[in-house]
Amino acid sequence: MTGSFAVSRRAAGRAALALALAAALLPGQAAAFQPTNPECIAGAAPGGGFDLTCRLTGRMLNELGLVTAPIRTTNMPGGIGAVAMNHIQAQRRNDPNTVVAVSTGSWLNLATGKFGRWTENDVRWIGAIGADFGVIVVRKDSPFQTLGDLVAALKANPGGVPMGAGGTVGSQDWMKAALIARAAGVNPRAIRYVPFEGGGQAMGALLGNHIQVFPGAASEVKGQLAAGAVRVLATLSATRLPAPFADVPTAREAGFDVEWAIVRGLYMAPGAPDEAYAFWVDALRKLNANPAWATARDGQGLFAFASVGAEFEALAKQRVGMMRALAKEMGLIQ
Repeated sequence: MTGSFAVSRRAAGRAALALALAAALLPGQAAAFQPTNPECIAGAAPGGGFDLTCRLTGRMLNELGLVTAPIRTTNMPGGIGAVAMNHIQAQRRNDPNTVVAVSTGSWLNLATGKFGRWTENDVRWIGAIGADFGVIVVRKDSPFQTLGDLVAALKANPGGVPMGAGGTVGSQDWMKAALIARAAGVNPRAIRYVPFEGGGQAMGALLGNHIQVFPGAASEVKGQLAAGAVRVLATLSATRLPAPFADVPTAREAGFDVEWAIVRGLYMAPGAPDEAYAFWVDALRKLNANPAWATARDGQGLFAFASVGAEFEALAKQRVGMMRALAKEMGLIQ
């Protein structure tokens, strides 16, 4: 009896302690999900946009205390995110601790089937951390003073205006040129497009008079614009960008319905638990609202683009669907 009573008292004591701890945890977040050994996968070699997304976001999430455990970056190059996508699907379908960098280029590859059988419905879209925007750039001494001038030239002779940027036909830089051509009523496949390894090489070709138009990104041309070496005919943003682009009209202002945001953000595994997904969405929401993040983001040439959770999921699916229709229209896919 005595032994049984002692055991019962100890059991009762443990139960009371457990109840007390539970009561203490309910109001706070200690019982909520916290990532352990968090990782951000950058689907490219160090130095690119994916790498920037992971390293900058991871560092600031840690510095601001939004994620307590150190976030490591793993570079997984291949197919503008295709290798990373396949890795998540094959090996980490339920991983709550791993996030993956994504960009508009990834959405374009999803749309054109370059991620294999995986589509925009096979991941959980967390949110955006910022964006760059397409721009249509010419040399300062170019005869094209406005986007209307360029469109008129394309209408007169689609192949007579050499344009060039990073990537080949079907890439997102080519898409910017193709959208301008389509706005001019010109078959995008008729334009003269010169592919380069990246924006820096294309800018060199523009300044060297090897091409006449560079459909690039705002961050790529900011320095040359400030130096007075180029003229930006239009930004492909919904509204005007801040200085040094404040005086540059949007394509829509110029009368052409063309927009191209180069969104950078994160997704996670399709089977990740709801509590993990909610944690990462909330972390990005708080990050985007923090003034320290704005300073860090702006320092890397990114513009504000706060879209998280269900809003970001809807955006991702809408953009992939739009790009899929555009790719079909332009004969890139069946």
